[in-house]
Amino acid sequence: MPAILAAVAGIARELEMPALLRRAVTTVCDLVGARHGRLEVIGPDGGVAEYGQAADGNDGVVEIPVRAGPKVFGTFRIEPGEDGLGGRRREVLGALTAATGMAVEKALLVDGMRRRERWLEASYDVTKALVSSQGLRETLRLIAERARVVAGGTGGAIALPAGPGLLVFDVVEPPGEDSERLTGLTIPTEGTATGIAFTTRRPIVVRDYGEHVQNEQRDRAGPMPAMIKDLDSAISVPLLVGEETLGVLLVAKFRDRSPFTDADVQLAETFAGHAALAVEFSRAQEARQQLAVFEDRDRIARDLHDLVIQRLFATGLGLEGVSRLIADPGVAARVAGFAQDLDGTIREIRNSIFSLQAPAQAQGSLRAELLRVAVDARDTLGFEPRVGFDGPLDAAVPDAVRSDLIASLREALTNVARHAGATTCSVDVTVDTLGTRLNLVVRDDGTGPPEGPGRVSGLANLAARAERWGGGCALLPADGGGSRLEWTAELPARIAGGQGNGR
Repeated sequence: MPAILAAVAGIARELEMPALLRRAVTTVCDLVGARHGRLEVIGPDGGVAEYGQAADGNDGVVEIPVRAGPKVFGTFRIEPGEDGLGGRRREVLGALTAATGMAVEKALLVDGMRRRERWLEASYDVTKALVSSQGLRETLRLIAERARVVAGGTGGAIALPAGPGLLVFDVVEPPGEDSERLTGLTIPTEGTATGIAFTTRRPIVVRDYGEHVQNEQRDRAGPMPAMIKDLDSAISVPLLVGEETLGVLLVAKFRDRSPFTDADVQLAETFAGHAALAVEFSRAQEARQQLAVFEDRDRIARDLHDLVIQRLFATGLGLEGVSRLIADPGVAARVAGFAQDLDGTIREIRNSIFSLQAPAQAQGSLRAELLRVAVDARDTLGFEPRVGFDGPLDAAVPDAVRSDLIASLREALTNVARHAGATTCSVDVTVDTLGTRLNLVVRDDGTGPPEGPGRVSGLANLAARAERWGGGCALLPADGGGSRLEWTAELPARIAGGQGNGR
């Protein structure tokens, strides 16, 4: 009896499941004189984990279920020793099995409490980030990182809306080669677990997630990174604030067959509710800051229009008049050239005035959306890129092309921040006067294109979007150093009317 009590106490002291189960098998074998013993545990996915050893197929093997509460947790398989398994030893086996079941139930409760505590700590970290006034990107990165760690995932990500029917992986954790390949990846809301979570506003749990994505997206435009196939179990949880879906929190396991449990999903959903409030708060903070900036920009734009442009225009007219009075043709041509330079300066200032005013006055326009992408890239670049426009962008570019243009600009600026080491960057978006060709040019003063094929794969998504509309994409050396990305799309009448070219 003292040995049995000591054995029960020893099993009950264990709170970590693997150690508890191994100890239970060893204790049972010692006290009942078993030759071999094994505890078979039924996993959440229906698989069986084994602790200890037993001779399968032996007619003398004794099986006894281990219950944790009302459910069967596993089964002891005991191969008796030479003395057999008499009545007294069977009583001992029954007592130890019951003790094991109670210890398992306690360990499961403790594990559940620890999980909830970790998720609460993660929510606290996100809330603390709000108090410290972190920016939106820092908040998103913290949410993805904490969710990944607490859920025991290999990777965490935040997918945000990127246009009608599209999501973009804006943040991927942890940093590394895999995250670089996934960051900026655009996926459709149709046929992906992340997209279904976004549209249905319900958590989605998937096994063999990578295989599922590849099967669903096989016929869609744009290549999928090769490492997608290594994704296994995944949880996609929508970030909800009221009736709005801000994005999707994704936690996934790479090359890991153990699935997420229902408890993981429930806790992740609760955490996502806190995270969504954090995201909304960060957005409100940034909106207030941007409003202050817009007010300053509007004042500067008025001053530029009312004072600077009028004076430059008057000076240009004066130079043109003076050039006609100069007898020396060479001098006259130089003065006329100065007047033309002033005309170009006026056009640049007008573009700058529109850039200053558009975010506050034209939130729904394509120009405003492109400007927002450039402003959002400021944190990752370390500076705000210069943006210029020419041509009837809003009138000529249909919504379908608009989504690809915005996603391409976002990915191009992400590539500059990640690889170029640039200190300045400019973006020029133009549509010809006939409204048939769209051009996006992104220049930077960084290290320039690689000599080898190193980053060619990084342009695959950009090229696929351009080819969808009969255009192309090329990364070239820029004059004076750095890189020049040229992205084009054709805008024939059938596309401008809202029809694609068959893809």
